[in-house]
Amino acid sequence: MLSFVNNNIQVSVSVLVLGILLFLLTLFFTVLLNKILLKFSTNLGVRDQSSIQIRWTATTKPSLGGVAFFVFFLFSFLVYQTFLRANEDNILEYLTFMLVGSIAFLMGLADDAYNTRPWLKFSIQLFCSALFIISGNYIKTFPNEYLNYFMTLLWVIGLMNSINMLDNMDAITTSVSWGIIATIIALNIVSKSSSAFYLIISVGVLGSLTGFYYHNWHPSKMYMGDSGSQFLGILLAWLGVKFFWNGLDFYGQPIQIKQFLMAGMLFIAPISDTTTVTINRILRGVSPFTGGRDHTTHALVYNGWEQRHVPIIFLGITLLSGAIIVFFFNFVKEWNHWYSAFGIFYMLVVFISLFLTTKTKDFKNKV
Repeated sequence: MLSFVNNNIQVSVSVLVLGILLFLLTLFFTVLLNKILLKFSTNLGVRDQSSIQIRWTATTKPSLGGVAFFVFFLFSFLVYQTFLRANEDNILEYLTFMLVGSIAFLMGLADDAYNTRPWLKFSIQLFCSALFIISGNYIKTFPNEYLNYFMTLLWVIGLMNSINMLDNMDAITTSVSWGIIATIIALNIVSKSSSAFYLIISVGVLGSLTGFYYHNWHPSKMYMGDSGSQFLGILLAWLGVKFFWNGLDFYGQPIQIKQFLMAGMLFIAPISDTTTVTINRILRGVSPFTGGRDHTTHALVYNGWEQRHVPIIFLGITLLSGAIIVFFFNFVKEWNHWYSAFGIFYMLVVFISLFLTTKTKDFKNKV
């Protein structure tokens, strides 16, 4: 098949065209599906009014956004199987990917409906982490395998909870997930280790996220719910392991120290928010696992930003990180300590900047 090899584009024309059509279809039908779901949402997807749930706004809204994510995740898999499937050696990996995505979605859906116990959510997250290891898509950065297993568990469980915690204001998790997946798509296009399977799946989910903006942008009509945040958490954790922790750059080299830095840079927004909230709650003598309006997203509003601007800020951070990563992957042939120093400096700047938003007088007066 014809491909743009000379311009560093590593996927075929047919895959690119199929991806564009899939994006447009999932965008349109996500808007349509969510409109239909809203019509039937008098009770469906809305938590019991008596349950304790601390959100930025007190308004109860349907938590159904994750349904469209999952539907078009499956649809994207069907598109790949129909138009692009070849004699794959990675069938176990792909099936495990679909399985963990399904498990995370169903767990989140159950939590939206029944407020499941934290230990049950943790057990399922742990089980999904074990499936990463069994399938072979686990972190392989360190020489000690047990350390790799531990880091995989930490990465999967931590990211699923981090993405869930970030879903505390209109369009925040949507924006961060959009930026991360857009970066993964860009890397799939230019990387020598590109995968048509992950490109198609990523494009389908990106289209669904784009369509979800219609109902999730402030003032939102719908939340994504735990079904959405848990599904996105496991999806991003899997893709993070595949393309960052274990990825190869354009020159086909193991990225070694890049692995840690690239993953940290791209996911710096949810990592910074979760770390900041955890530190502040421990300092106040409050459990980090309780809800509250003390996230960095809330702090930005307390400090004078309009609520509709906050997801733009988080999207901007993620896209800037993505642009730096694409540059590093595609143009930096020989890694050196200066690049490592820059990556660490960049992450510290973002983290400290977001952390300091929670140390202002306006924030302290309102938490």
